[in-house]
Amino acid sequence: MIRRRDSLFAYQLAVVVDDAAQNVTHVVRGADLLGSTARQIALQAALGLTTPEYAHLPLAIDANGIKLSKSTGAAAIDARQPARELWRTLQFLKQGPPPNLRRASVATLWEWAIEHWQAQPLAGLRQMELV
Repeated sequence: MIRRRDSLFAYQLAVVVDDAAQNVTHVVRGADLLGSTARQIALQAALGLTTPEYAHLPLAIDANGIKLSKSTGAAAIDARQPARELWRTLQFLKQGPPPNLRRASVATLWEWAIEHWQAQPLAGLRQMELV
């Protein structure tokens, strides 16, 4: 194992090697990890590895500007209503699902989302408040 001077494992190197070993082609993560992405791309280049395509989504924050996550105690989504939660997520991500899909199945919503995904509405956004 490779450790840094502060005795922590070299995470960025481990991620790069692991992604290459698993043939990862696309990475979607929060905008708070842009700095890590730059370091990982530099390591990939230095090691002669293929660089995956990266997408960085805005962070979901609360009214106080706190990132919504397990570590900050954010409420979990309602797993009993996956279609409703997927609909809400598509709205939050500014994808504009049509009203006639509001009560559609998860499969139908996924199909629509994959076919109609647009990164442009999220361009330049680092965080968005979830209301």
